[in-house]
Amino acid sequence: MILSLDLHSAADRSALAKRAATPEKPSLIGLSRVELAETLVAAGIVPERQARMRAQQLWHWLYVRGVPAFSEMFNISKELRSALEERFSISRPEIVEEQVSSDGTRKWLFRFPPRGAGRPVEIETVYIPEEGRGTLCISSQVGCTLTCSFCHTGTQKLVRNLTAEEILAQLLAARDRLGDFPDRDTPDGAIVPAEGRKVSNIVMMGMGEPLYNFENVKKALLIASDGDGLSLSKRRITLSTSGVVPEILRAGEEIGVMLAISLHATNDDLRDLLVPINRKYPLKELIAACRAYPGLSNARRITFEYVMLKDVNDSFADAKALVRLLRGIPAKINLIPFNPWPGSNYQCSDWETIERFADFINGAGYASPIRTPRGRDILAACGQLKSESERMKKTDRLALEAMMIAGHGA
Repeated sequence: MILSLDLHSAADRSALAKRAATPEKPSLIGLSRVELAETLVAAGIVPERQARMRAQQLWHWLYVRGVPAFSEMFNISKELRSALEERFSISRPEIVEEQVSSDGTRKWLFRFPPRGAGRPVEIETVYIPEEGRGTLCISSQVGCTLTCSFCHTGTQKLVRNLTAEEILAQLLAARDRLGDFPDRDTPDGAIVPAEGRKVSNIVMMGMGEPLYNFENVKKALLIASDGDGLSLSKRRITLSTSGVVPEILRAGEEIGVMLAISLHATNDDLRDLLVPINRKYPLKELIAACRAYPGLSNARRITFEYVMLKDVNDSFADAKALVRLLRGIPAKINLIPFNPWPGSNYQCSDWETIERFADFINGAGYASPIRTPRGRDILAACGQLKSESERMKKTDRLALEAMMIAGHGA
């Protein structure tokens, strides 16, 4: 059973579009504590001697309590709350659509207001509940430049990078929808313990290449992992890259989260086709960067993502080549049954083939879990819901144009 919550009727769309086209007040989400303090002082609503204390208060309400409105910040005076409301925003993105799969996977289509002279943009975020954990897959860009041939987002042109605020807002909005923040009805409500969270892990595996938006991703993930706020362990945050080699070392040194490599092939000829960035940073350079990743150990292994494509990369020879390629690297190899999307040129490998592939990898000493297909009934492959939204908007626009032409003819 699929539950699709289209949160706006067709009659609402023009009003929503008009509202979304209106730039929002600057947001306080995504600012560091120092930037929060400086912003409050620059706005003239907090004296410099109070700035650090007020910034800490805001930090607590934003990232521990998860409040979406200044009016809920009970230990701040009404006058200051009013001043904050007048000058700034802490609002969540608009939820255009929410889909819930029969297996519990949730997918949201979020809309963010325009930046500068730009237009409103839409991105996807996916939540995958599993026994003992819940993983949120977060986007870093609107569209993508990498054109990986098996990836649906690769069919969409890059519009722009997401800001640190927009990256964090996906996490905040998801936790809101899942009831994952403490009870906000009373100021002294219990704080949700780490083991009680619905969102226990986040992965930067949504739309876009995170390392092509390094600074905003870094800023967002450092806030997400801050022990006095959202407090996600860096070992529960995974950044996935298709192989932007120069930034991999920086990610380890400056962010310090777990690393995943979108690998999918064991030779340059095939990887050039599947993951075209390989033409710029071939396998030899990519694997060398992985071997040099800061903190790499058996306790902090690199995850290599390997999508199983029928008769493309799933042979016994491919399995042997994969073991040779990664020899000596503390690694886990995630085998991903291909999640088909409309218009794709690939098929998922047969289940027996995937199991034989996994057995060989496991026998060679590498953990090689087969990722359970999730959310196939809601097209959970990243980019599909956004593409459908774009198609619907085009359909609506063409229908409106047809009506105008007909009216003119009459």
